[in-house]
Amino acid sequence: MEPKINTQQVRKKSPLREKTKESISGYLYISPFFILFGVFGLFPMLFSFYLGFQKWNGLGGFGSMEFVGFQNFKWILTDQLFWTSLSNTLIMWVMGTIPQLLVGIILAYSLNSVLIKMKTFFRVSIFMPYVTSTVAVAIIFGIMFNNQDFGLFNIIVGLFGIDPVAWGTNWWGVKIAISTMVFWRWVGYNTIIYLAGLQAIPNDLYEAAVIDGATVRQKIQYITIPMLRPIIILTVFTSTIGALQLFTEPLIFIGRSYREEGITVVLYLYREAFVNNFFGTASAAAIILFIIIILISSINVLIANRIGR
Repeated sequence: MEPKINTQQVRKKSPLREKTKESISGYLYISPFFILFGVFGLFPMLFSFYLGFQKWNGLGGFGSMEFVGFQNFKWILTDQLFWTSLSNTLIMWVMGTIPQLLVGIILAYSLNSVLIKMKTFFRVSIFMPYVTSTVAVAIIFGIMFNNQDFGLFNIIVGLFGIDPVAWGTNWWGVKIAISTMVFWRWVGYNTIIYLAGLQAIPNDLYEAAVIDGATVRQKIQYITIPMLRPIIILTVFTSTIGALQLFTEPLIFIGRSYREEGITVVLYLYREAFVNNFFGTASAAAIILFIIIILISSINVLIANRIGR
């Protein structure tokens, strides 16, 4: 006698099995990202936090680590070079990042205007510095900011009767040169983001404002800036993080001398780890930088969040 098949149980189990298979296949598709992030992102970050409380030269294996508590942090906070690198980073952030955000909004508003012809050409041209190799940009700007009389910027300042500047060794000259590189490379990126935000603003708002007799300044103040507020918050947040992690430009410009005129916090911790083999103090510097980035980014977001209200 053949066993009876309960069709209701089959119907109940089949949809559940299908959902399980779909869930497993979905997790398999997204698993490469999480695996790579775990190996190259999450693990190094957690290990760096652990290493910040250890004394380790990176040569004797993990067994040679020595727990020192907050000694690495005390050493970092009492090192004058660290505070110099932090002040250099903040100065370059003010000189290179803040102007690019302001200029980016102006350029985006200009490119969005109906008066500008050949918009595609200008949009592609202004975005080109972003896709250019950072090393190539640093080398070219290193030639332009040459210490000799024939350097491009020394020729320009010479037109105003100013003596040639030693851009590579002068305290402010190094910062101006690096800030100019950062400005030139990232202003186009922020411009394109602002332009996308401007194009998402409905034209009906501007037409209604014109009917009400609003001026250009009033349209910018009461329509453009408030509608761009989420984009402004995004660019301020990302630009602040990028500026505080400045590394390639000063490394190429000042070389491996790590001079005080142009050393940044990331360059400082790189020197501690891969030149002096003090991986514990380098990790402590990275943790301090992480806290500073959170604080400054939060303040910037709070300020940017008030824009347009």
